[in-house]
Amino acid sequence: MTDTSTLDLGPQTRVIAHLAEGVSDDQLSGRTPCPEMAVRNLLGHLLGLSVAFRDAARKDLGATTDTSPDAAVPDLGPGWREELPKVLDELAEAWRDPGARSGMTRAGGVDLPGEVAAAVAVDELVIHGWDLARATGQEYTPDPHALRASHDFLLAAVDQPGRDEIFGPVVPVPSGAPLLDRTIGLSGRNPDWAPEGR
Repeated sequence: MTDTSTLDLGPQTRVIAHLAEGVSDDQLSGRTPCPEMAVRNLLGHLLGLSVAFRDAARKDLGATTDTSPDAAVPDLGPGWREELPKVLDELAEAWRDPGARSGMTRAGGVDLPGEVAAAVAVDELVIHGWDLARATGQEYTPDPHALRASHDFLLAAVDQPGRDEIFGPVVPVPSGAPLLDRTIGLSGRNPDWAPEGR
C-alpha cells in the first residue's frame, strides 16, 4: 500500500475546490454516480467529510467525528461556495501536522489509527472528486500521488470482510486501463458512468 505518511492533501483538495467552483446552480439537482445523491448532496457530503477529517486530524473529537455518514442525506447551506474551499484548505493544513497521523482518532463514528484515517480521507477526496466531475461534465485530473494512494487503499481492501457493504462490488476494469479507471472500478463505480442525456 502507498505510504501516505508524508502525502500532502493540498493538491487534491485544490482539485475539489476547482471542480466545486465550476458547478452552476442549475446543476445542483443533477444525478451523480451515487444513486442516493444529487449534486447538491454530494457537495454537502464533501463539506461534511472535510470537516470530519479535519477534526480527526486535529484529534478534536466530538459531533463532527462521531456522526456516521449514513445518518442522513447531506445537503448544502446558502454559504457553501465560500465554506467548502475554506474547509478544504483547513483539511489539508490539519494533515500537514506530523501528529495528525500518530495515535488513534475517529471519523464517521469509527475509531481509526491516524495513518488509516489519512488514507481514508485521501480516498474520499479522489473518488468523490471523480463523482463530482462526472456528474457536472468537467474534466478530472486528480493529484497523481493521491490517486495512487486511493488505488492502493481500495486494492488492499478487496478481500476484507464486509467490503462490498462499504464500497459496493468491484466493477471489472481491464488491467491495461488508466489508473483512474481501475481505481474507480475498485470503488464499485462504472468508469463509463454518465448522466442521462450526455
